[in-house]
Amino acid sequence: MLKPQTMQRVAHAPDKPLTLVQDEVPRPGAHEVLIRVAAAGVNRPDLMQRAGLYPPPAGAPTTLGLEAAGEIVELGAGVTRWHVGEQVTALLAGGGYAEYATAHEGAVLPIPTGLSLIEAAALPETVMTVWANVFESGALKPGETLLVHGGASGIGTTAIQMAKAHGARVIVTAGDDAKCKACEKLGADRAINYRTGDFETEVRDLGGADVVLDMVGGSYVQKNLNLLNDGGRCVMIAFLQGPQAEVNLMRLMLKRLTLTGSTLRSRAVEEKARIAHEVERQVWPWIAAGKLKPVIDSTFALREAEAALARLQSGGHIGKIVLTN
Repeated sequence: MLKPQTMQRVAHAPDKPLTLVQDEVPRPGAHEVLIRVAAAGVNRPDLMQRAGLYPPPAGAPTTLGLEAAGEIVELGAGVTRWHVGEQVTALLAGGGYAEYATAHEGAVLPIPTGLSLIEAAALPETVMTVWANVFESGALKPGETLLVHGGASGIGTTAIQMAKAHGARVIVTAGDDAKCKACEKLGADRAINYRTGDFETEVRDLGGADVVLDMVGGSYVQKNLNLLNDGGRCVMIAFLQGPQAEVNLMRLMLKRLTLTGSTLRSRAVEEKARIAHEVERQVWPWIAAGKLKPVIDSTFALREAEAALARLQSGGHIGKIVLTN
């Protein structure tokens, strides 16, 4: 099939509805591949970028979308592993909300055995975020306890399954009883409705946590430090309550805690390639063994991107939201 010269992509502007526009199909640069996008994951950073709070790195596409799956249709200079016609999923610096997107070859991954393109599109941003933060920065060990805030989110449902496959105990927080039940069905040992219970007290009564994955920030930060066991690690990946927090550093010092955080998008392509390699080596076998499967909340056509982001913004979803072409 000949590659067209133009494509549809989603355009955004502050305080305006998302629109479909016609644009040129991008050309892959050196060590990049061009993917005909079949499906693209929808993530909370997309909401932040749309609001002007999360600008793309220099040189990255301004179109929303940090992960996609589809077929490689063109290779840039120097690409060695991939071939035209292969179906892949990829972490993107941007550009997923479109019919075609480019990706650095190091951030491209094969479609895991048994998964559809829609399911595969829900993996890269989520799995690589969990791997980099829970398993690398958080150094979660088998037998330890992981607390995941936002357990029913795309990140949360993935973290539950990855931690359980690793042999850890998992506690999550979620915003209603239905979400708590969904998390327990995925393998969480305990799910706490933060609207009706005090997660700090409950986690401490359950023996505390060794690692916390937090996307809330604000008042949660001190609570996380309070419930962590000696030598515990709290990893921040977002701050839905805001980036400011007042904390008692004595708690951190006495228990020898680590408070850290990171983003994935701004990392160098070499670092993303390293993480992708580790994910393929460590996590893809869990998928093949049936220990991890993306939880798809809903799918929307590309022209329905506005509704997809509204679904994400509402917080009513369980798992990932995906756009399809």
